[in-house]
Amino acid sequence: MTDTEKKDLLERVDTALDDVRPHLKVDGGNVEVVDVTEDNIVKIKWLGTCESCNMSMMTMKAGIEQTLRGKIPEVSGVEAVNGVDVG
Repeated sequence: MTDTEKKDLLERVDTALDDVRPHLKVDGGNVEVVDVTEDNIVKIKWLGTCESCNMSMMTMKAGIEQTLRGKIPEVSGVEAVNGVDVG
């Protein structure tokens, strides 16, 4: 992926997340796009109350990942770089 392609994908991801952000902000949280890997995994950072929410993994899979994959089919997954450790 070229730098231009990566920049375009990051912008598209950030725009797509605008559909999810209002739901996060209601509870005092938000999400920030950190990176997209070569294999199209979106790295996000939880902000606000989302950092410590025990529902963040479900939100990431059912809300964020589903939204992104629906709008940007080349996204292969989403991973958080911070937040509740569910492992």
